Amino acid sequence: MTFVDLRAFLAHLEQTGDLARIRARVDPDQEMTIIQHRVMASGGPALLFEDVAGSPYRAVTNLFGTRRRTRLAFGGDPSALGQRVLRLSRTLMPPSITGIVKARRDLLALATARMRKVGSGPVLETVSQPPDLKRLPVLVCWPDDGGPFFTLPLVHTTDPENGTGNLGIYRLQRFDGQSTGMHWQIEKGGGFHFHKASAMNRPLPVSVVLGGPPALIAAAVAPLPEGIDERLLAAYMMNRPLDVIARQTTGHCVPARAEFVLEGSVTPGDMQWEGPFGDHFGHYSHAADYPVFRVDRVLARKDAIYPATVVGKPVQEDFYMGEALQEMTLPLLKMIRPAVVDLWAYPETGFHSLAVMSVAERYPQEALKHTLGMLGEGQVSLTKVMITVDHRVNVRDMLAVSRALWRHLDARTGIYLLAPTAQDTLDFTGPAMNTGSRLILMATDSGRPVRSEAPRHLPEPVDLHPDVQETAALGPAFLMVKVKDTCRDTEPVRRSLIRHAAARDYLFHIIVSEDVPLDDRTLMLWGWFTRFDPLADLYPAGRTIAGNRLILEFPIAIDARWKTGYPRPVEFDPDVEKRVNRMWDTLGLPDC
Repeated sequence: MTFVDLRAFLAHLEQTGDLARIRARVDPDQEMTIIQHRVMASGGPALLFEDVAGSPYRAVTNLFGTRRRTRLAFGGDPSALGQRVLRLSRTLMPPSITGIVKARRDLLALATARMRKVGSGPVLETVSQPPDLKRLPVLVCWPDDGGPFFTLPLVHTTDPENGTGNLGIYRLQRFDGQSTGMHWQIEKGGGFHFHKASAMNRPLPVSVVLGGPPALIAAAVAPLPEGIDERLLAAYMMNRPLDVIARQTTGHCVPARAEFVLEGSVTPGDMQWEGPFGDHFGHYSHAADYPVFRVDRVLARKDAIYPATVVGKPVQEDFYMGEALQEMTLPLLKMIRPAVVDLWAYPETGFHSLAVMSVAERYPQEALKHTLGMLGEGQVSLTKVMITVDHRVNVRDMLAVSRALWRHLDARTGIYLLAPTAQDTLDFTGPAMNTGSRLILMATDSGRPVRSEAPRHLPEPVDLHPDVQETAALGPAFLMVKVKDTCRDTEPVRRSLIRHAAARDYLFHIIVSEDVPLDDRTLMLWGWFTRFDPLADLYPAGRTIAGNRLILEFPIAIDARWKTGYPRPVEFDPDVEKRVNRMWDTLGLPDC
């Protein structure tokens, strides 16, 4: 089942009891965030806010708040989409009449992956020029956000040299009625287009799409190779052409069934302070100067619906979107690298902080080749920690990964620290924005295990150090150690861990802050991987030099505490929470 636009998707959700209409007045300044957070945490429906304070438009959130709704947006099983392309490549190579006959259904589906120009569409029902962006119900998600942010904008640009299109989701801070920020991070297609336009010293036309087919939203997040237009992927996912309208104003083709389209441009040198913003790392990303998007006009349906999402600590909607995208792209990865069995970027960590890959080695050190190769590919190149294991290991199970590390990680040959490297713009742990380091752990099965008997005992906090509050084991490789926020220097704690007979049996001692719950696997991984830089925060029990190689000796402590200079983690405003509590009975939602 596929959907031609947002309204068709909402109609289906309502028919199946998966959409809640909220008729009470709700403020987009934090109230909608808290409501969505509670509903999503309980596995609840998408939310259509019909009376948004300060706006004549309705707003919809939590569209992708369950795996079921996310799969609907993808038109079914995401992995089946990738398998279809993989099947085509294998059936048609080498080309033959028999292969073409066998692949005829897949070829027909691929033939629909195109854009179809139409003369008009619902998005042209109203045109506001000059625009007033303050009429749109743009969310303030978190108390210390720098202002209202468009959180689900589909930003379309074209390469100024060859006209190739790109569609990506980049947050836009609303500055006033006619302008927003344009948060182009590194490794983003729109940013590459702007880089070229800047070199030519000319403005870059921009069209921001709000709404449209849900597949368009999913495609905009997909990590496609540079130069492949995400709109074609959306049509492929929909199994039908994407209807677009050619616009003389920007030279772009915009979706005919979008809810809104913001048309304008970004000019080299036109910068403004943007942020902070509570992002998907669960912290406020640092404010900085970013390009300004000057909006010339707004196209909209007469009764347009404004789509939004909320990011923050996991689990949020991007968790399920990221899972689905990985399922879809894995078959394509296998087509390029047949030895790779699975690759999983952990959504609990914000995706770029941790990825685990399994490889079926055909010769010694082949896994290292694929590890280094993946760290040179698109957005995967921003991965902070890459763990590579044997093909029999379930990479999506952190306990299984821990067991593989215990058995096969050799300090002499399996630890690689790379610095300095580029880093995800939103990762705040490096010495400067966009700069950080990489940690590679290689634990493939090369014959006999490095170790056999796993640690049997969990050290008690009272036996370690007064600053230690709690301990937990994440498999045999990782000892999690929660310390008091008053602990300023971890060296005494690290020494106590090495001295303790049970603690020193673990490969890694992970030191985390008080706000990280060790009984919640999702938030434990979040608190660990979002708060350390491999170069700065690894403390091995010793260091030796073998030839020209530096060897880090186990156990290795990782200082993953929140540190001075880091942005604060996001938290709700208690006063707004109380306000939402008082209005809850008027929302028509179950208790959450």
